[in-house]
This record gives sequence, structure tokens and C-alpha cells, in this order.
Amino acid sequence: MKENETSVPVIGIWGLIFIYIFLCILTILLSKTFFASILQDGRITDRLMLVVFFTIPAILFIFLIISLVRLAQDFIMRKTGRRFQARLLGYFTIVLLFSAIPLVLITTLSTTEIMRFWRTLDMESTMNYAQQFVMDAYSLHLEKAQDVADNTDFDRILANQSESPPDGLIAVQDFELPSTPGMTGGSGEEDKAQWTSSRFWGKADQALDAPPARFPGFVIRQKNRDVDVVRYLIVINERTVRLVTYDLGEGFDAAIDGFETQRARFDALKTLNIQFKQILLFFYAVFFLPAALITLIIAISFTKTITKPIVDLTEATRKVANGDFSISITAKKNDEFGILIRSFNTMVRDLEKTRNSLIKAETISIWRQMAAQLAHEIKNPLTPIKLSAERVLRRWQNAPEKTGDILESSMLSIIQEVEGLSNMLSEFRALSRPMEPSLSSVNVFERIEPLVASYRFSYPAIEFDANSIDCTAAVKVDERRFTQIMTNLVVNSIDAINSVSAAGAEGGDAKKIEIRADMVKKHGAIFWRISVTDTGQGIPPEVAKKIFTPYFTTKEAGTGLGLPIVERIVGDHGGAIWFNSSPGLGTTFFVDLPAA
Repeated sequence: MKENETSVPVIGIWGLIFIYIFLCILTILLSKTFFASILQDGRITDRLMLVVFFTIPAILFIFLIISLVRLAQDFIMRKTGRRFQARLLGYFTIVLLFSAIPLVLITTLSTTEIMRFWRTLDMESTMNYAQQFVMDAYSLHLEKAQDVADNTDFDRILANQSESPPDGLIAVQDFELPSTPGMTGGSGEEDKAQWTSSRFWGKADQALDAPPARFPGFVIRQKNRDVDVVRYLIVINERTVRLVTYDLGEGFDAAIDGFETQRARFDALKTLNIQFKQILLFFYAVFFLPAALITLIIAISFTKTITKPIVDLTEATRKVANGDFSISITAKKNDEFGILIRSFNTMVRDLEKTRNSLIKAETISIWRQMAAQLAHEIKNPLTPIKLSAERVLRRWQNAPEKTGDILESSMLSIIQEVEGLSNMLSEFRALSRPMEPSLSSVNVFERIEPLVASYRFSYPAIEFDANSIDCTAAVKVDERRFTQIMTNLVVNSIDAINSVSAAGAEGGDAKKIEIRADMVKKHGAIFWRISVTDTGQGIPPEVAKKIFTPYFTTKEAGTGLGLPIVERIVGDHGGAIWFNSSPGLGTTFFVDLPAA
């Protein structure tokens, strides 16, 4: 990924919104099962449901971690817009917390208060009293059934001679055996096959095909057979038994079953009361946490979407500031940022047109100025050349025999001025034509030390110090151009020191030129900063403003092209040059060149 490239969100905005809606629907559906399982069974849920519940938060948590890691990578890589994106995310998080914290507190406090109120209710005693009441009612019914069985003339009832049967009696049925195998003979299944109903009185739905038991007394009740009734078996003789059916009241069994169900629910609620904190945490983890996680993920995606146009504008502005007017940003329709981006693109195109016009006008002006300065500089040596030639011509015309007396001096003057013109034109050509440096790794010390050694021999009165240069310092430049840079700076320092001596100015006795090389870091890149310091007369402020202007010089024999050419060479290598000067104390020139 490029340094300033905006990372793509893990999930798109619409994808997150779809997941959020799906999560809401799933929460509504699963919450019914969740609460039903808690209230009815007293347990949170089964394992499969736990897997379904916690899979969604786990996946969302992974997405959130990935999004936060990408945001952290943006900070590590110092990407543009990272701070703005972090601030937006912070605002979203604060809003989420401000809305969630009161909800969590109110929910927790209200449920805690409800559970505290629930604990104050003595429901267990009430349930025990109700159970005892049910048992007493059932025992009373059994006593009444026993009394009916012992004190009722069932023969009259079976013969339809009784006008008022006892309360609760709803059926009487006699069973007989066709033979006399004995009441205890044979198996139960064989006995049932032999018994037949001889007489019956009462509700038809209470009639049975065979006696439900073999021994006298109350018959064990069967749920589907003995609904709301209790049966009592009377043994009349070995061949005859009588079954008395007593009514417990309509809905008696249903009431008993309902009571048992409510008792089971009460026991489940007791378990819920014990596990209240765990259930509350589970509720937040399953239903609230996913919503919070997906809100944060949506917030991160929104921040990336919002900051992307700003980042694009920032990067485009930086490129325009660096001179790249070819930049163009794609804008979305019907968007406020789109209007801003289109305005920016229009501004860049207008700036490019204006810059081209200014460059053209400036180029014409510079060339006019350079042409005028060059014509002036050429005109100056032409005068002594013309005078020397006229002098020789006049002597030749007036006294040919004495021409030799002035011929040598006149020719030497002409040759000197012509060499000056040639040097000036060479420097002008070097300044005006494009430079295509052949880059290589150049050791600073190995190139400067031989240069300084030659000047030590020529200028023994000046101390040259290059010992502070790191032997490992290497720059990526054109080797010939690097020598040209250092030669020009050292020569200027020598001239500055010699000018102090020639003028007789007061100053220190030390005549010293010090050359250093220090490693620096600029804009994320490594440079070697080479400095040349002299103890010369310094540069006055009015001169310092024009020091890099072509053809400006304070030297009698100078061309004014040395430092402009050095500035051009340093700029072509991606470096920088500047100076600090104190009049009367000396000057230091600094040159930053890319490290090899």
C-alpha cells in the first residue's frame, strides 16, 4: 500500500447496514427463545443456541479488531488524515457511550429493583400452602368417596330404584366371571379377558370393559382413563366385583396439572433469581454488545468515507504546492465534497494557466536581463582589446621600426581579455543549458581531501581543516559536479580571507577554512550537510540578497556566475544551499546532498 493511500474498509457501508438490520431481526427472533428458556426452564439456553448467540459478536469483534489495526497502521505510517479520522471515531465513540451508558444503567437498576422486589415476595410459602390445600381437597374427596362406597345401597341404584343417588357418585358397574377360577387364579391379562360387565349405572363415558384392579379399595388413577374421577373397587364374591366411580369435580385434574406447571415455573424463577447477574451479563453480551460493535464498525467506515475526500484534497494541495498541476480528483455527484473538489480542479487548471503565463513572462524577462548583462560584460573587455589593437596600428603607421616595443604587451592584453570572454561564455553556457548529472556514490572525504591539499600548498598562510568529515560520508551526485561545487565554495572562502588581508581590515589573526560533513534527516530522507566556514570579511546584508543572482559579483575579475551555477547543480541533485554570515567575522555555506 502506498504511503498516503486510503485503506479500504473491511466491509462497505451498505454491507454493514444490511448486517445491522439482519442482526436486529435475528435478535428479535432469538430473544423470544432466550426469555422463554429462562422463564420456563430456569436455564439460559442450550449449547446450539449459545453457539448461534456468540458467533455474531465474535465475528463483529474480529471485524472491529481488523478496522482498529488498520487505523493503527495509518498512524504508524503517518498517513494523511489519520488524526482527523481518529477524532471523528472518538466523537462517534463518545456519542455511543453517552447513549449507551444511561440505557445500561437504567436497565440494570430497573431489573435489579425488580429482582429485589421479587425476593421480598414469600412465594414459596404461598406455593406450599396451595399444595397443602390441594392435598387436603383431594383427601376430602377420598373420604367422601370412601363414605359413599361404604354406606350406599348400590343394588337399588343399579336397579334404577333409587330416587336420589349420593352427591359425587357418577357411575356404578358390576363385573362377573362366567366360571369360578378364583379371584387369585390366573394372570391379570387372563382375568381381564374373562370378566364381563353385568350391570351399569351412570355416565356412559365412565363404563369400562374390565375391572381396573384385582384387589378391593381405591384404584390407582390413570391420567387418560380417570379424568376428574376417583374409582373404588368392592369385592362382592369370588365371581363378582363392583366398581364405584366418584366425581372429583370438573377441571380438578387440569387444576392439579396447572399447579404443578406453575410450581415448576416458580422453581425456575428461583434459579433465575440465583443466576441474575450471569443472565444480565449474558443479555448484554448477546443483544447489546453486537449492536455496539457494529455501531463502532460503521463509525470507522463512515470516518474513512468522510476523510477520503479531505485526504485527496490535502494530497492534491501538497502536489500543487510542489508544482504538479496535472493533478485531478474524481468527484461524486450531488455531494458537498463533490462541489468542493470540482472547484478545486477548476482552480488548479486556472493556476496552471496562470503559472505557464508567468513562467513564460519570467523566462522572457530573465533572458532579456541575461542578454543585457551578457552584452554589458562582453562590451567591457572589448574596449581594452580595441585600444590595444589601435595602439599597435598607430605605431605601425607612424613608427614601424618601434612597433616591437608595444607589440608584446598589447597582444598579451588582447589574449587576456579574450580568455576572460571565453571563460565567461563557457560559464554562461553551463548555466543556460540543461544538466543531466551522472549519479554515483561519491565519498565526501576522498574527494575533498585532495582538493584541500592542493590549496594548502598554494596558500600556506591559510589553515585548511577537513578532519571533521566522517570517512563513511557518501553522497549520490555527479562526481565532476561535486568537485565543481566544492572548488567554487573553497575558492570563494579563500578570496574572502585574502580580501581582509588586502584591505588591511582589523580582525583575528586566524585565517582558517573549516569543512565539515554531518548527517541530517529531512522529509523522511537522509542527507549529508557539508559546510564550508571561513574567517573572511563576511557578506553585508545588502549583498546577501543578491548572492545567487546571475552576473552579480563583488570581485573585480568575477563573472557573477559561480554561485548561481553551484545553486543550479545542487538543485538538480535534489539538494539545497544557503549561508549564514556575520560581517567582519566570516561566512558559512551549507550544502545538503542526498546520502548514497
